This record gives sequence, C-alpha cells and structure tokens, in this order.
Amino acid sequence: MEDPLHFTAFLEISDNKLWGAHLPVPDLIAQTFLADDAKRVVCTLNGKVEFQCGLIPKGEGIYCIVVNKKIRDQLGLKPGSPAQVSLRKDESEYGLPMPEELAEVLAQDEEGNRLFHALTPGKLRTLLYIVGHVKNTDVRIGRAIVIVEHLKANGGKINYRQLNEDLKK
Repeated sequence: MEDPLHFTAFLEISDNKLWGAHLPVPDLIAQTFLADDAKRVVCTLNGKVEFQCGLIPKGEGIYCIVVNKKIRDQLGLKPGSPAQVSLRKDESEYGLPMPEELAEVLAQDEEGNRLFHALTPGKLRTLLYIVGHVKNTDVRIGRAIVIVEHLKANGGKINYRQLNEDLKK
C-alpha cells in the first residue's frame, strides 16, 4: 500500500479517559490497513499537519485516529468540525521519530541499547515520546540518559512511577 487513502471525518469528543478527541476512520479504510497488518499510520490533516499515530479500536469494530489538543488548536478543529484525512502505512522503524539525543546515548551504551531494543514496540514509542516531545536539547539529552540508566538499573524493565521521579531530578 504505497498511496495514501483519503477521506473526510468529523471530530468527535471521546467518551473515555485516555484521549480527548478523535476522528473515526471509515471501516473500509481501517480494514485495508489492518489486512496489511498495519496499525501504525502516518496521518495528514487538512494537508497541513502530519503525525504518526495508530488505528485505535473504539469498540464494536470501529477504529479512530486520536487528535491531540495541540493539533486541534493548530487546525482550529472543534467537535463536529470536518477534517480532510490522508492515511498511509507508517514504514518507520519505531512508529515515532528517534530523537538524535537518544540515538547518541544508545550508540555509546551497548547494554542500554540492547535493553532498549528488547522492549515492546509500545514501550519503545512511550520512551521515544518522553524524550522527543521536549524542545530543549539539554533536557532531551538528560531524559535520554535517565531512561537508559533506568533500564540498566531495572534489568530492562520500566517502572513508570520510578522513571517519572527520576526524570524530575
């Protein structure tokens, strides 16, 4: 599946505690990706904002794309607003960009690299997000080091409560 698939969807407020708003994905389009075993996609909204995300099961066989507040504000999307959606399979290694700072820390720490890459794809994306969503380079470097040291101290396991405390130091 090379070419993106396009559709129009209307922003809905989510009735769960995990995310605030989403765009429903037409069943035929969702099934096209799922048949190719591709739950991770690259989404472009209104031809302006591109981001990596997953096809999230909403229940009853319905899938959606979560749209965070930053993107909603950037595009002026309110509940009920239409959005032009373009989806293509995410061919990237992790499903999120690898921050340069984390890549460098992993390149310098063989054990940390091994433990990091032994994690599940979802845990990898969580750690990539923790490092990558901060703009300040020094903070990203610090977070990358804390994450690698946390993995080494915990035998490759993540204790999110402890990691969160370590990141605050």
